[in-house]
Amino acid sequence: HTPTPGRESLSSAQWGRETRRRQRQRDRMSYSYLFKYIIIGDTGVGKSCLLLQFTDKRFQPVHDLTIGVEFGARMITIDSKQIKLQIWDTAGQERFRTITSAYYRGADGIVIVYDITNKESFDNVDLWLAEIAKYTQHDAVCKLVLGNKCDLSHSRSVQQDQAQDFCAGKGIKWVETSAKTATRVDMAFSNMVSEILDQKAREVGR
Repeated sequence: HTPTPGRESLSSAQWGRETRRRQRQRDRMSYSYLFKYIIIGDTGVGKSCLLLQFTDKRFQPVHDLTIGVEFGARMITIDSKQIKLQIWDTAGQERFRTITSAYYRGADGIVIVYDITNKESFDNVDLWLAEIAKYTQHDAVCKLVLGNKCDLSHSRSVQQDQAQDFCAGKGIKWVETSAKTATRVDMAFSNMVSEILDQKAREVGR
């Protein structure tokens, strides 16, 4: 029996669609919440390295300049709930802002990164906060200011109390991390999830 031309390819296409549909169903069933994070900040502060450290548990010392956007995902468990984090690493250079502005939309959490050895990157946190206010419902999105490269504290140019006072004045959480040694990276991302969950619970209670 000779198969009818096209029938086999059609059935395999249908099979492919059905497989993808079932996979999406399984994915949805495997977690309670899906949260979108974006990581912003000046070029060279370690955004891509933080993303790799949190999602892949590895440090890549030499990283190509991020062109546009990179993406990672990780499942974490908080209060017996499975939560999927989608993390978007946006390029920090001014000429890429038009690309990345679209990625602010729908963000549940925004991580603003500076380099503790680079004072200018800290000074620019204010500019990044202005971007957030421009592209999001400013109060509805959870924000975290993250001082990266704390393993280079001997070359520090941003003092901890200076950063802490600045963030306290803005009502934003602050933490220092090292993408290289993984210091407080998990804690920073996980604590933010708890904050988002609390915020959503408050919104439901209104």
